[in-house]
Amino acid sequence: MKRKITLKQIAKELDVSVSTVSKALSDSKEISEDTKQKIQAFAKLYNYRPNNIALSLKNRKTKTIGILIPEIVHHFFSTVIRGIERVANRRGYNVIVGLSNESFTKEIINMEMLAGGSIDGFILSISKETMLKQDYHHFNATIDQGIPIVMFDRVVDEVDCDKVIVDDFKGAVKATEKLIVNKCKNIALITTMDYISVGRLRTQGYLEALKSNNIEANPNLILKIDDTLDVENHIEVLENEIEQFFKTNPKIDGLFAVNELYAVTAMKVARKLGLSIPEDMQVIGFTDGVLSKHATPSLTTVSQHGQKIGEQSANLLIDRLEAMDYDKPSYLANNEPKKDFIKLVIETEIIERESTK
Repeated sequence: MKRKITLKQIAKELDVSVSTVSKALSDSKEISEDTKQKIQAFAKLYNYRPNNIALSLKNRKTKTIGILIPEIVHHFFSTVIRGIERVANRRGYNVIVGLSNESFTKEIINMEMLAGGSIDGFILSISKETMLKQDYHHFNATIDQGIPIVMFDRVVDEVDCDKVIVDDFKGAVKATEKLIVNKCKNIALITTMDYISVGRLRTQGYLEALKSNNIEANPNLILKIDDTLDVENHIEVLENEIEQFFKTNPKIDGLFAVNELYAVTAMKVARKLGLSIPEDMQVIGFTDGVLSKHATPSLTTVSQHGQKIGEQSANLLIDRLEAMDYDKPSYLANNEPKKDFIKLVIETEIIERESTK
C-alpha cells in the first residue's frame, strides 16, 4: 500500500514551495506545465488526497457554517439554531455549533479554531463579556480574512456585517402599553445593565411607553440585575434581589421583565410574598420559551420568533458566500469595500397568557 503524503512532504521531496504544490494541484496557470505535470504525477504516485482544510486554502469552500452562541440552554438560541439548520440543509450546507459561555476569550478561541479552514462563514450572537469590554477586533480580523459574518440578536455598530435583530425597543413598548391598557398604575421594570444592547433597548422602550402615555418614570421602579453573575446557577441571589425590590415598592401592580427567567422568578417571589397573579400584579416577559409556557400561571410574553431569525441569518450568509469572489482576500470589488450590508429587523408580537388580565 502506498503511503499517504501531505502537501508539505511533496514540496520537500520536489524542492518547491507548499504554495507551488497547492497551485499545481489546483491546475493554476501561474505554474509551468513541466512543474505542474511533475507535481501532479508525484501526488498521484503517493495517493495524495486533499482534505477539507487543504481545499479551503484553494477556494475556502467547505460548505459548512459556524454558529457561535453565548448559551445553549436558552430556548431562544435553540430555536435560532433550528432555523439556521433548516435553511442550511436545504441549500446544501452543514453547520458546526460553538459556545462562548458569555466569555470573551472562549469566543475568540472558537472563532480562531473554526476560521482555520473548517467553515466558510459565521452566524453569531456576541457574548456579554465582549460587549462589556467593547473589544470587537476578532470579528473585524475574521472579516478581513475573507470570512463573512452575520450577527443576530446582540449586535454592534462597530462591526460592518449583515445583521438580523428583533425590534427590542418596539417590543418593550408593546409590552409596557399592554400593562397600561390593563389599568396598571405602578409599572416596574426588571432589566440588565446597559452594556447589554438588547437590555438597553428594551429599557428604552419601557421608558418611551411611559412617556407617550404621560406617566412619569420612577427610577425606584427599575431593577437592573448584574449580568456578570451567572444567575441561572445562583437563582437564590436573583430571588433575593427581586424580593427586596418588591418589599421596597409594595404598590407595584404591573411588571415588565426583559427576559423570561427574570419574569418567571419575579412571579415566584410575588407568590411567596402573598401576591396573586394577575389580580395583584400583572407580569410580561420577553422571549417566548419553555419557561413561559409552563410557568404557574403561564407567562404573557413578547415573542422574538427565533426560528425566523435563524432562517433569515442563514439565507443572508449563504447568499453572501455564493456571491463572493474567492480569489479576493475579503469583501472587495475593485479594491473598494462593499457597503451593501443588510440589517433585517424582525417584528415582535405579544403572546397573551394567564399572567395578564
